[in-house]
Amino acid sequence: MAARLLRLPPLWSPNPNAFLLICTSSRPSFNSYRLLCLSSAVRLDAEPEDEAPCCVPGRSQFQAPLPGKELRPRSSKYLLGMSEEQLIELAVDMGEQKYRGRQVHALLYKTKSKDITGFSHLPMKFREDLIAAGWEVGRSKIHHTVTASDATVKVLLKLQDKKLVEAVGIPVVDSRGSNRLTACVSSQVGCPLRCAFCATGKGGYSRNLKVHEIIDQVLVVEELFGHRVTNVVFMGMGEPMLNLPAVLAAHRTMNMDLHIGQRMITISTVGVPNTITRLARHSLQSTLAISLHAPNQQLREEIVPSCKAYPLEALMADCKSYFMMTGRRVSFEYTLLAGVNDREEHAMELTDLLHQWRLGHHVNVIPYNPISDSEFRRPSKTSVMTFLNTLNSRGVTATIRQSRGLDANAACGQLRNDFQRVGLPED
Repeated sequence: MAARLLRLPPLWSPNPNAFLLICTSSRPSFNSYRLLCLSSAVRLDAEPEDEAPCCVPGRSQFQAPLPGKELRPRSSKYLLGMSEEQLIELAVDMGEQKYRGRQVHALLYKTKSKDITGFSHLPMKFREDLIAAGWEVGRSKIHHTVTASDATVKVLLKLQDKKLVEAVGIPVVDSRGSNRLTACVSSQVGCPLRCAFCATGKGGYSRNLKVHEIIDQVLVVEELFGHRVTNVVFMGMGEPMLNLPAVLAAHRTMNMDLHIGQRMITISTVGVPNTITRLARHSLQSTLAISLHAPNQQLREEIVPSCKAYPLEALMADCKSYFMMTGRRVSFEYTLLAGVNDREEHAMELTDLLHQWRLGHHVNVIPYNPISDSEFRRPSKTSVMTFLNTLNSRGVTATIRQSRGLDANAACGQLRNDFQRVGLPED
């Protein structure tokens, strides 16, 4: 077994003495990745919702939480995101009957009231007590919306600290004539991983989103379209695995309180050490989507700089472990960049990689969505079809994800960047 130390870039930890210890063997399942702080024994992680990703459970100073233990980040004063049981407990603690908590739950998730003063079903005293105790619903203001010719709607939300975050509503009529509405939600304000082709990274990173700020995006999409969201994809701004506690809490609310089926929810990640295994322990029925974008480590480092701290072999080993633990097929996202990763030999190399790891795999081929100030180009239709046909002919199930909202700055982070250039007007 060989071992080497790799200094972590600032995007993984603000501590300059943080290193990743990589121990590799001829058997990938015995590989380990351990976070170390060489100057002290102080934990490298911060507050719960900003928890630094740890490595293989049981092999580092960070013990991965047990299933169900990280569903609620530290308590807040926001009602949105609380379960019916928690709201009942809150009502009782404030001297009210249990059914008042159930009423609050209905007002949040059925009536979708935006303000406690609008809780007309509740006694005035209960409303006043909630406000006096510092409670808020947790809804954000709609700052701007753009509607594309294909009916996709992109919304820019202004959070309480005046940060901007994007959400997208995507209406689809499937082959059976059923109407589906997908909400593409963000998990962070910006993104620290700075993938080369992504608009979000170019706009900088501010912070993790809180649970209520994630759930609010779904409610806003429902409000704009006038009917319920059927599908949710965590593919908006940010890296969901860097905000896993809040993402899991929001997932619970979407499933249990907004009644969106777990199989209708997708969590996407470019790959963060140890988090895939942590996610697997929750035994969700949701889809894990890996943003791969390259078939080998060298090319992936050019497109996804953060993968230098999380080699492709380690990522694939974790995906294999996820599949074995959950029985759930892992989906791979592959954005085609003209002249960069879209050649036939890249497709052949990708099939070899997936067959090597014997994963239950599916590849979403995504033609690049152009953004301003980018050197990357959208591939030709011929290149896209050649890539797709090569995958399918070599035994890998692949489909093309149709680009939506091309005339509405639909690339993640693009609308936010446009507004950041001109600044926000005062309220």
